[in-house]
Amino acid sequence: MPRATRSPIHGTMRRMDATELRRWCLRQAGAIEDFPFGSEHSVFKVAGKMFALSALDREPLEVSVKCEPELAVRLRDSYPAIRPGYHLNKRHWNTVTLDAGVPDQMVYDMIEDSYDLVVSALPKRVREQLGWAPG
Repeated sequence: MPRATRSPIHGTMRRMDATELRRWCLRQAGAIEDFPFGSEHSVFKVAGKMFALSALDREPLEVSVKCEPELAVRLRDSYPAIRPGYHLNKRHWNTVTLDAGVPDQMVYDMIEDSYDLVVSALPKRVREQLGWAPG
């Protein structure tokens, strides 16, 4: 089950912007930013596997993240700003509009959960190299 109790922005009340979104994605162990779909789409990967996707210059800012299928549906039902992943497997991916309606803490958690889902499927050797342990 995804973790949902992290506090990455201790005491900070600013809204997530493109700089913060990029920073948070790249903060994950072994994460890189790649541009396989052109320079306007940042793809955040770990061990060659995508865990987040965003057109960081686009307004409103959106990010697509991997999600457990049952949770993905519950989130879509609860938040109008969360919808099935755009041009992605809609069972496993959600696209989140960051302009309103979804608390920043939830966005941080969804990015980390997406990363965790991807890393959990990697070979044990790679998970150990990343220093990842299930939460």
